[in-house]
Amino acid sequence: MDRYELRRLDYSLTEDHRDLVTAYRQFFDAHCGIETVWAAEESGFDKALWERLCAMGAASMAVPESAGGDGATLVDLALVAEELGRAVAPVPWIDHVCATRLWARLGGVDAEAVDGSRIVGLDPRLEVTAGRRLIGTAAVADRLILRDGDDVVLLEFDTVGPRVDNLGRLPMAWVDPAEANRRSVLGSGPAAIAEYQRALDEWRMLTAAALAGLVEQTMTIAAEFAKSRYTLGVPIGTLQAISHPLANMAIVVQGGRNLARRAAWFLDNEPQARPELAACAFVFMAEEAGKAATMAVHIQGGLGVSTEAAATAYLVRARAWPLAGGDPAASARHIAGIIATRETELAEGA
Repeated sequence: MDRYELRRLDYSLTEDHRDLVTAYRQFFDAHCGIETVWAAEESGFDKALWERLCAMGAASMAVPESAGGDGATLVDLALVAEELGRAVAPVPWIDHVCATRLWARLGGVDAEAVDGSRIVGLDPRLEVTAGRRLIGTAAVADRLILRDGDDVVLLEFDTVGPRVDNLGRLPMAWVDPAEANRRSVLGSGPAAIAEYQRALDEWRMLTAAALAGLVEQTMTIAAEFAKSRYTLGVPIGTLQAISHPLANMAIVVQGGRNLARRAAWFLDNEPQARPELAACAFVFMAEEAGKAATMAVHIQGGLGVSTEAAATAYLVRARAWPLAGGDPAASARHIAGIIATRETELAEGA
């Protein structure tokens, strides 16, 4: 088996990958403590954190070198997304990098989008809608890339709509494409729609990776608590009712992480071979993240459900972040459609 074939099955990290993880973990540890997360809840966005993140190259790394970026792989981006999820960072990084990568593929991303000085958002829902829609980054994005019928359009608004309060604490707002002050068609027809679908796949893969990081940190919070609380003279973490759910969380983290990295690798190297993987990672983590975070809150008991508990901040985001991409059931149907089409083609070719 050659190295390429081996890499299709082996998703262990290289030394460069581990250095990347270390750098971003240190960054978020230094600049995005739970106090920062709470302070940003009213707006859903921390501008200072965003500027620091972009200064570190987190925006430009996602864009190909041919478009002025640093040409990171999707596996690199998945590793950054895990660290962002671990810190539940109040920045629209996933939406921005998916939008700018799409813009670059359609041929026209500008320097302000590449370096993150102007935020670009997108509508990550699979369902094609017309008219007014609720978008997770619209309250802070300078520009939005949306699908409008058979067109992929870039919209600019002189004023953004008011933020809509939401469980995930996202900078969410209503958007009506017809009210845009400036509208540019980036692409039309099947080729442009295919590139937009790729951006949605990337969004789902990166969101799944972020949820894996979120669950791992939630598990850490719960485990540390379980080691410090005693009943009948023993730590509560030794009881099966506590230790078994914690073990299940560890399984969820590894399963979601490996699936997201696998999806990232195939999107970069063989996008036509396993097109269902990104949605699979998303559906799995959308289902399991909320369960894991709920169990972490239960382990902490009355403390866990208090508003000042970190576990609560993780719980609400675990349940709500996936909903920015619409009903996860739409992603499940998308997976079913891909597999049904592939099986039909195989049967007809037999």
